Amino acid sequence: MTRGSGRLVALWSAFLAVHALTAWLGWVYPSQPMGDVVLVYEPWASAALSGGPIVGVTETWVYPQLALVPILLAKMLAAPFVGLLGVSGAYLIAWAVLVTALNALAFGVLLGRSPSAPRRIAGWFWTAALLLLGPIALYRLDAITLPIVVIAGLWLVARPALAAALLTVGAWIKIWPGAILLAALVAGRHRVRMLLAALGVTAAVIVTLLLLGAREEILGFVTEQGGRGLQIEAVAATPFLWLAAGGSARIEYSFDILTFQIGAAGADAVSALLTPLMIVVIAGILLVAALKALRRASFARLFPPLALSLVVALMVTNKVGSPQFHVWLIAPVILWFVFDRVRARVPAALVLALCFLTFLVYPLSYDALLQAQLLPIVVLSMRNILLVVLLVIGVRALVRVPSSRPLKSKE
Repeated sequence: MTRGSGRLVALWSAFLAVHALTAWLGWVYPSQPMGDVVLVYEPWASAALSGGPIVGVTETWVYPQLALVPILLAKMLAAPFVGLLGVSGAYLIAWAVLVTALNALAFGVLLGRSPSAPRRIAGWFWTAALLLLGPIALYRLDAITLPIVVIAGLWLVARPALAAALLTVGAWIKIWPGAILLAALVAGRHRVRMLLAALGVTAAVIVTLLLLGAREEILGFVTEQGGRGLQIEAVAATPFLWLAAGGSARIEYSFDILTFQIGAAGADAVSALLTPLMIVVIAGILLVAALKALRRASFARLFPPLALSLVVALMVTNKVGSPQFHVWLIAPVILWFVFDRVRARVPAALVLALCFLTFLVYPLSYDALLQAQLLPIVVLSMRNILLVVLLVIGVRALVRVPSSRPLKSKE
Protein backbone atom coordinates (compact mmCIF):
# COMPACT_ATOMS: atom_id res chain seq x y z
CA MET A 1 0.00 0.00 0.00
CA THR A 2 1.40 3.40 -0.98
CA ARG A 3 1.54 6.34 1.38
CA GLY A 4 -1.24 8.12 -0.54
CA SER A 5 -3.57 5.14 -0.53
CA GLY A 6 -2.88 4.59 3.17
CA ARG A 7 -3.93 8.18 3.91
CA LEU A 8 -7.07 7.69 1.88
CA VAL A 9 -7.98 4.46 3.69
CA ALA A 10 -7.41 6.15 7.07
CA LEU A 11 -9.60 9.08 6.11
CA TRP A 12 -12.43 6.89 4.84
CA SER A 13 -12.19 4.68 7.92
CA ALA A 14 -12.41 7.67 10.26
CA PHE A 15 -15.31 9.17 8.31
CA LEU A 16 -17.41 5.99 8.42
CA ALA A 17 -16.46 5.25 12.04
CA VAL A 18 -17.63 8.72 13.09
CA HIS A 19 -20.95 8.10 11.37
CA ALA A 20 -21.41 4.78 13.18
CA LEU A 21 -20.45 6.28 16.53
CA THR A 22 -22.62 9.37 16.08
CA ALA A 23 -25.62 7.32 14.98
CA TRP A 24 -25.28 5.09 18.07
CA LEU A 25 -24.86 8.06 20.42
CA GLY A 26 -28.23 9.32 19.28
CA TRP A 27 -29.74 6.41 21.23
CA VAL A 28 -27.62 7.14 24.31
CA TYR A 29 -27.54 10.87 24.86
CA PRO A 30 -30.28 12.74 26.77
CA SER A 31 -33.00 14.92 25.19
CA GLN A 32 -33.65 12.42 22.35
CA PRO A 33 -31.41 14.00 19.69
CA MET A 34 -32.97 11.71 17.10
CA GLY A 35 -36.49 12.47 18.38
CA ASP A 36 -37.74 14.42 15.34
CA VAL A 37 -36.92 11.51 13.06
CA VAL A 38 -39.08 8.99 14.90
CA LEU A 39 -41.66 11.30 16.49
CA VAL A 40 -42.30 13.59 13.52
CA TYR A 41 -40.84 12.29 10.26
CA GLU A 42 -42.05 8.70 10.62
CA PRO A 43 -45.69 9.68 11.36
CA TRP A 44 -45.64 12.00 8.34
CA ALA A 45 -44.39 9.14 6.17
CA SER A 46 -46.92 6.68 7.59
CA ALA A 47 -49.80 9.10 6.99
CA ALA A 48 -48.75 9.78 3.40
CA LEU A 49 -48.35 6.07 2.56
CA SER A 50 -51.58 4.95 4.23
CA GLY A 51 -54.00 7.34 2.54
CA GLY A 52 -53.87 10.00 5.22
CA PRO A 53 -52.89 13.65 4.85
CA ILE A 54 -49.79 14.39 2.79
CA VAL A 55 -47.81 17.24 4.26
CA GLY A 56 -47.06 19.93 1.73
CA VAL A 57 -49.73 18.62 -0.64
CA THR A 58 -53.04 18.23 1.19
CA GLU A 59 -52.05 20.40 4.15
CA THR A 60 -49.58 23.23 4.68
CA TRP A 61 -46.16 22.26 5.94
CA VAL A 62 -43.22 23.99 7.57
CA TYR A 63 -40.78 22.46 5.06
CA PRO A 64 -40.52 22.69 1.25
CA GLN A 65 -42.20 19.74 -0.40
CA LEU A 66 -39.17 17.76 -1.56
CA ALA A 67 -38.35 17.21 2.10
CA LEU A 68 -40.99 14.50 1.98
CA VAL A 69 -38.87 12.45 -0.45
CA PRO A 70 -36.13 11.36 2.02
CA ILE A 71 -38.77 10.94 4.72
CA LEU A 72 -40.66 8.49 2.51
CA LEU A 73 -37.48 6.83 1.28
CA ALA A 74 -36.40 6.07 4.85
CA LYS A 75 -39.84 4.58 5.51
CA MET A 76 -39.49 2.25 2.53
CA LEU A 77 -35.96 1.27 3.55
CA ALA A 78 -37.23 0.49 7.04
CA ALA A 79 -40.20 -1.63 5.94
CA PRO A 80 -38.40 -5.02 5.70
CA PHE A 81 -37.03 -4.66 9.24
CA VAL A 82 -40.14 -3.51 11.13
CA GLY A 83 -40.90 -7.04 12.34
CA LEU A 84 -37.42 -7.41 13.77
CA LEU A 85 -36.77 -3.90 15.12
CA GLY A 86 -40.21 -2.36 15.50
CA VAL A 87 -41.52 0.66 13.64
CA SER A 88 -39.43 3.23 15.52
CA GLY A 89 -36.18 1.26 15.60
CA ALA A 90 -36.36 0.31 11.92
CA TYR A 91 -37.08 3.88 10.85
CA LEU A 92 -34.25 5.35 12.94
CA ILE A 93 -31.72 2.89 11.57
CA ALA A 94 -32.97 3.39 8.02
CA TRP A 95 -32.61 7.16 8.42
CA ALA A 96 -29.04 6.84 9.73
CA VAL A 97 -28.13 4.49 6.87
CA LEU A 98 -29.68 6.87 4.32
CA VAL A 99 -27.74 9.88 5.62
CA THR A 100 -24.51 7.88 5.85
CA ALA A 101 -24.92 6.66 2.27
CA LEU A 102 -25.52 10.18 0.96
CA ASN A 103 -22.57 11.55 2.93
CA ALA A 104 -20.37 8.73 1.65
CA LEU A 105 -21.39 9.56 -1.92
CA ALA A 106 -20.45 13.22 -1.43
CA PHE A 107 -17.25 12.21 0.37
CA GLY A 108 -16.32 10.08 -2.62
CA VAL A 109 -16.88 13.02 -4.98
CA LEU A 110 -14.75 15.20 -2.69
CA LEU A 111 -11.81 12.78 -2.44
CA GLY A 112 -11.84 10.82 -5.66
CA ARG A 113 -9.11 8.24 -6.11
CA SER A 114 -6.13 10.52 -5.50
CA PRO A 115 -7.22 13.60 -3.57
CA SER A 116 -5.12 16.74 -3.35
CA ALA A 117 -3.99 18.02 0.05
CA PRO A 118 -6.79 20.63 0.24
CA ARG A 119 -9.40 17.95 -0.40
CA ARG A 120 -7.93 15.65 2.23
CA ILE A 121 -7.95 18.50 4.74
CA ALA A 122 -11.57 19.22 3.82
CA GLY A 123 -12.36 15.55 4.45
CA TRP A 124 -10.75 15.61 7.88
CA PHE A 125 -12.60 18.84 8.68
CA TRP A 126 -15.93 17.24 7.71
CA THR A 127 -15.18 14.21 9.87
CA ALA A 128 -14.25 16.38 12.87
CA ALA A 129 -17.30 18.61 12.46
CA LEU A 130 -19.67 15.63 12.49
CA LEU A 131 -18.00 14.21 15.58
CA LEU A 132 -18.12 17.51 17.47
CA LEU A 133 -21.69 18.36 16.50
CA GLY A 134 -22.98 14.94 17.52
CA PRO A 135 -26.18 13.08 16.61
CA ILE A 136 -28.00 16.23 15.49
CA ALA A 137 -25.64 16.17 12.50
CA LEU A 138 -27.36 12.98 11.27
CA TYR A 139 -30.87 12.88 12.69
CA ARG A 140 -32.44 15.88 10.94
CA LEU A 141 -33.47 16.83 7.41
CA ASP A 142 -30.53 19.22 7.28
CA ALA A 143 -28.27 16.17 7.10
CA ILE A 144 -29.88 15.25 3.77
CA THR A 145 -29.08 18.63 2.24
CA LEU A 146 -25.43 18.74 3.31
CA PRO A 147 -24.11 16.13 0.83
CA ILE A 148 -26.26 17.64 -1.93
CA VAL A 149 -24.64 21.04 -1.38
CA VAL A 150 -21.14 19.56 -1.18
CA ILE A 151 -21.52 17.71 -4.49
CA ALA A 152 -23.11 20.73 -6.17
CA GLY A 153 -20.40 23.06 -4.89
CA LEU A 154 -17.66 20.78 -6.21
CA TRP A 155 -19.35 20.74 -9.63
CA LEU A 156 -19.94 24.49 -9.94
CA VAL A 157 -16.94 25.07 -12.20
CA ALA A 158 -17.12 22.00 -14.47
CA ARG A 159 -20.90 21.35 -14.43
CA PRO A 160 -22.56 24.67 -13.48
CA ALA A 161 -26.06 23.83 -14.76
CA LEU A 162 -26.15 20.46 -13.00
CA ALA A 163 -24.76 22.06 -9.84
CA ALA A 164 -27.47 24.72 -9.91
CA ALA A 165 -30.13 22.05 -10.41
CA LEU A 166 -28.82 20.12 -7.39
CA LEU A 167 -28.76 23.26 -5.24
CA THR A 168 -32.35 23.99 -6.24
CA VAL A 169 -33.37 20.46 -5.26
CA GLY A 170 -31.63 21.06 -1.93
CA ALA A 171 -33.53 24.33 -1.47
CA TRP A 172 -36.81 22.48 -2.01
CA ILE A 173 -35.82 20.24 0.92
CA LYS A 174 -34.52 22.95 3.27
CA ILE A 175 -34.25 26.57 2.18
CA TRP A 176 -30.59 27.18 3.08
CA PRO A 177 -29.00 25.66 -0.09
CA GLY A 178 -30.64 28.58 -1.88
CA ALA A 179 -28.00 30.79 -0.24
CA ILE A 180 -25.26 28.72 -1.89
CA LEU A 181 -27.10 29.02 -5.21
CA LEU A 182 -27.24 32.82 -4.81
CA ALA A 183 -23.51 32.86 -4.11
CA ALA A 184 -22.86 30.79 -7.22
CA LEU A 185 -25.03 33.04 -9.39
CA VAL A 186 -23.17 36.14 -8.22
CA ALA A 187 -19.63 34.74 -8.25
CA GLY A 188 -19.90 32.34 -11.20
CA ARG A 189 -19.32 32.83 -14.91
CA HIS A 190 -22.29 30.81 -16.22
CA ARG A 191 -25.16 32.68 -14.61
CA VAL A 192 -27.71 32.20 -17.40
CA ARG A 193 -27.17 28.44 -17.55
CA MET A 194 -27.41 28.13 -13.77
CA LEU A 195 -30.49 30.33 -13.55
CA LEU A 196 -32.27 28.36 -16.28
CA ALA A 197 -31.45 25.09 -14.54
CA ALA A 198 -32.77 26.41 -11.22
CA LEU A 199 -35.95 27.70 -12.84
CA GLY A 200 -36.43 24.39 -14.64
CA VAL A 201 -36.24 22.39 -11.41
CA THR A 202 -38.57 24.81 -9.64
CA ALA A 203 -41.09 24.68 -12.49
CA ALA A 204 -41.01 20.87 -12.46
CA VAL A 205 -41.65 20.77 -8.71
CA ILE A 206 -44.53 23.26 -8.89
CA VAL A 207 -46.19 21.53 -11.85
CA THR A 208 -45.94 18.18 -10.05
CA LEU A 209 -47.49 19.65 -6.92
CA LEU A 210 -50.33 21.20 -8.92
CA LEU A 211 -51.03 17.84 -10.56
CA LEU A 212 -51.15 16.25 -7.10
CA GLY A 213 -53.79 18.77 -6.05
CA ALA A 214 -51.73 21.26 -4.04
CA ARG A 215 -52.66 24.91 -4.30
CA GLU A 216 -52.02 27.29 -1.39
CA GLU A 217 -50.02 24.48 0.21
CA ILE A 218 -47.24 25.03 -2.36
CA LEU A 219 -45.88 28.05 -0.49
CA GLY A 220 -47.03 26.85 2.89
CA PHE A 221 -43.43 26.60 4.12
CA VAL A 222 -43.18 30.38 3.70
CA THR A 223 -46.45 31.28 5.41
CA GLU A 224 -45.85 28.81 8.24
CA GLN A 225 -42.56 30.52 9.08
CA GLY A 226 -44.40 33.80 9.54
CA GLY A 227 -46.26 32.39 12.53
CA ARG A 228 -43.12 31.48 14.46
CA GLY A 229 -42.14 33.24 17.63
CA LEU A 230 -38.61 33.81 18.87
CA GLN A 231 -37.01 30.40 19.46
CA ILE A 232 -34.86 30.13 22.57
CA GLU A 233 -31.68 29.23 20.67
CA ALA A 234 -31.87 32.11 18.19
CA VAL A 235 -29.12 34.70 18.42
CA ALA A 236 -31.67 37.45 19.07
CA ALA A 237 -33.14 35.44 21.96
CA THR A 238 -29.89 35.59 23.96
CA PRO A 239 -30.84 38.65 26.11
CA PHE A 240 -34.24 37.12 26.84
CA LEU A 241 -32.59 33.93 28.10
CA TRP A 242 -30.72 35.99 30.68
CA LEU A 243 -34.02 37.60 31.63
CA ALA A 244 -35.50 34.10 31.97
CA ALA A 245 -32.66 33.17 34.31
CA GLY A 246 -33.76 36.07 36.50
CA GLY A 247 -37.46 35.23 36.25
CA SER A 248 -38.39 38.13 33.95
CA ALA A 249 -39.10 36.01 30.87
CA ARG A 250 -40.60 32.58 30.15
CA ILE A 251 -39.65 29.62 28.03
CA GLU A 252 -42.81 28.25 26.41
CA TYR A 253 -43.56 25.32 24.11
CA SER A 254 -45.39 25.95 20.84
CA PHE A 255 -47.50 22.98 19.85
CA ASP A 256 -48.06 24.51 16.41
CA ILE A 257 -44.36 24.77 15.51
CA LEU A 258 -43.14 22.02 17.89
CA THR A 259 -40.41 24.12 19.45
CA PHE A 260 -39.57 26.14 22.55
CA GLN A 261 -40.00 29.89 22.28
CA ILE A 262 -39.50 33.01 24.37
CA GLY A 263 -42.46 34.50 26.20
CA ALA A 264 -41.62 38.03 27.30
CA ALA A 265 -42.43 41.67 26.67
CA GLY A 266 -40.69 42.72 23.49
CA ALA A 267 -40.03 39.21 22.19
CA ASP A 268 -42.71 39.43 19.49
CA ALA A 269 -41.40 42.81 18.36
CA VAL A 270 -37.86 41.44 18.06
CA SER A 271 -39.17 38.43 16.16
CA ALA A 272 -41.05 40.69 13.73
CA LEU A 273 -37.91 42.74 13.04
CA LEU A 274 -35.69 39.79 12.25
CA THR A 275 -37.05 38.95 8.78
CA PRO A 276 -36.62 42.54 7.48
CA LEU A 277 -33.16 42.57 9.07
CA MET A 278 -32.30 39.31 7.31
CA ILE A 279 -33.30 40.80 3.97
CA VAL A 280 -31.19 43.92 4.56
CA VAL A 281 -28.12 41.98 5.69
CA ILE A 282 -28.28 39.49 2.82
CA ALA A 283 -28.86 42.29 0.30
CA GLY A 284 -25.83 44.13 1.65
CA ILE A 285 -23.63 41.03 1.37
CA LEU A 286 -24.85 40.40 -2.18
CA LEU A 287 -24.19 44.02 -3.15
CA VAL A 288 -20.58 43.81 -1.97
CA ALA A 289 -20.14 40.52 -3.82
CA ALA A 290 -21.77 41.86 -7.00
CA LEU A 291 -19.32 44.78 -7.06
CA LYS A 292 -16.45 42.33 -6.66
CA ALA A 293 -17.84 40.21 -9.50
CA LEU A 294 -18.13 43.28 -11.76
CA ARG A 295 -14.45 43.92 -11.09
CA ARG A 296 -13.71 40.34 -12.22
CA ALA A 297 -12.77 38.88 -8.86
CA SER A 298 -11.82 35.24 -9.25
CA PHE A 299 -14.45 32.64 -8.47
CA ALA A 300 -12.06 30.75 -6.16
CA ARG A 301 -11.57 33.84 -4.00
CA LEU A 302 -15.09 35.29 -4.17
CA PHE A 303 -17.38 32.29 -3.86
CA PRO A 304 -16.20 30.73 -0.55
CA PRO A 305 -16.50 33.80 1.73
CA LEU A 306 -19.70 34.83 -0.04
CA ALA A 307 -21.29 31.39 0.46
CA LEU A 308 -20.29 31.25 4.13
CA SER A 309 -21.38 34.84 4.81
CA LEU A 310 -24.82 34.25 3.32
CA VAL A 311 -25.34 31.04 5.29
CA VAL A 312 -24.19 32.63 8.56
CA ALA A 313 -26.37 35.67 7.90
CA LEU A 314 -29.37 33.34 7.57
CA MET A 315 -28.52 31.93 10.99
CA VAL A 316 -27.67 35.14 12.85
CA THR A 317 -30.80 37.00 11.72
CA ASN A 318 -33.13 34.01 12.05
CA LYS A 319 -35.93 33.85 14.59
CA VAL A 320 -35.14 30.13 14.77
CA GLY A 321 -31.81 28.86 16.10
CA SER A 322 -32.18 25.10 15.94
CA PRO A 323 -28.95 23.18 16.64
CA GLN A 324 -29.14 21.35 13.32
CA PHE A 325 -28.65 24.68 11.54
CA HIS A 326 -24.95 24.29 12.29
CA VAL A 327 -24.86 21.47 9.74
CA TRP A 328 -25.21 24.28 7.19
CA LEU A 329 -21.80 25.70 8.10
CA ILE A 330 -19.94 22.52 7.17
CA ALA A 331 -20.49 22.69 3.41
CA PRO A 332 -19.19 26.25 2.77
CA VAL A 333 -16.02 25.51 4.74
CA ILE A 334 -15.44 22.24 2.84
CA LEU A 335 -15.72 24.19 -0.41
CA TRP A 336 -13.50 26.97 0.95
CA PHE A 337 -10.76 24.42 1.66
CA VAL A 338 -11.07 23.07 -1.88
CA PHE A 339 -10.95 26.47 -3.60
CA ASP A 340 -8.72 28.49 -1.25
CA ARG A 341 -7.16 26.36 1.48
CA VAL A 342 -5.02 28.96 3.27
CA ARG A 343 -7.84 31.40 3.98
CA ALA A 344 -10.20 28.64 5.11
CA ARG A 345 -8.30 27.88 8.31
CA VAL A 346 -9.78 30.53 10.62
CA PRO A 347 -13.40 30.00 9.51
CA ALA A 348 -12.89 26.24 9.85
CA ALA A 349 -11.60 26.57 13.41
CA LEU A 350 -14.58 28.76 14.33
CA VAL A 351 -17.04 26.32 12.79
CA LEU A 352 -15.54 23.42 14.73
CA ALA A 353 -15.84 25.45 17.94
CA LEU A 354 -19.45 26.29 17.08
CA CYS A 355 -20.23 22.61 16.49
CA PHE A 356 -18.82 21.67 19.88
CA LEU A 357 -20.61 24.49 21.76
CA THR A 358 -23.86 23.51 20.04
CA PHE A 359 -23.34 19.91 21.13
CA LEU A 360 -22.80 21.05 24.73
CA VAL A 361 -26.18 22.79 24.62
CA TYR A 362 -28.04 20.14 22.64
CA PRO A 363 -28.37 17.44 23.65
CA LEU A 364 -26.11 17.48 26.72
CA SER A 365 -27.60 20.38 28.70
CA TYR A 366 -30.87 21.07 26.90
CA ASP A 367 -33.08 20.05 29.80
CA ALA A 368 -31.19 22.48 32.03
CA LEU A 369 -31.57 25.19 29.38
CA LEU A 370 -35.34 24.71 29.39
CA GLN A 371 -35.20 25.36 33.13
CA ALA A 372 -33.24 28.58 32.44
CA GLN A 373 -30.23 27.36 34.40
CA LEU A 374 -27.14 29.54 34.25
CA LEU A 375 -24.49 27.19 32.80
CA PRO A 376 -26.28 26.28 29.54
CA ILE A 377 -27.27 29.93 29.07
CA VAL A 378 -23.59 30.89 29.35
CA VAL A 379 -22.59 28.22 26.81
CA LEU A 380 -25.38 29.15 24.41
CA SER A 381 -24.49 32.84 24.72
CA MET A 382 -20.88 32.02 23.85
CA ARG A 383 -22.08 30.03 20.86
CA ASN A 384 -24.27 32.87 19.61
CA ILE A 385 -21.54 35.47 20.07
CA LEU A 386 -19.12 33.27 18.15
CA LEU A 387 -21.68 32.95 15.37
CA VAL A 388 -21.75 36.74 15.03
CA VAL A 389 -17.95 36.74 15.02
CA LEU A 390 -17.99 34.21 12.18
CA LEU A 391 -20.31 36.48 10.21
CA VAL A 392 -17.95 39.41 10.71
CA ILE A 393 -14.97 37.33 9.62
CA GLY A 394 -16.83 36.06 6.56
CA VAL A 395 -17.85 39.56 5.48
CA ARG A 396 -14.35 40.86 6.17
CA ALA A 397 -12.89 38.14 3.93
CA LEU A 398 -15.45 39.05 1.27
CA VAL A 399 -14.52 42.74 1.39
CA ARG A 400 -10.83 41.84 1.06
CA VAL A 401 -11.30 39.72 -2.09
CA PRO A 402 -8.98 41.29 -4.70
CA SER A 403 -10.26 42.45 -8.07
CA SER A 404 -8.53 42.08 -11.41
CA ARG A 405 -9.73 45.46 -12.63
CA PRO A 406 -11.19 48.65 -11.08
CA LEU A 407 -14.62 49.95 -11.84
CA LYS A 408 -14.65 52.58 -14.61
CA SER A 409 -14.91 56.15 -13.33
CA LYS A 410 -17.61 58.49 -14.63
CA GLU A 411 -15.35 61.49 -15.28
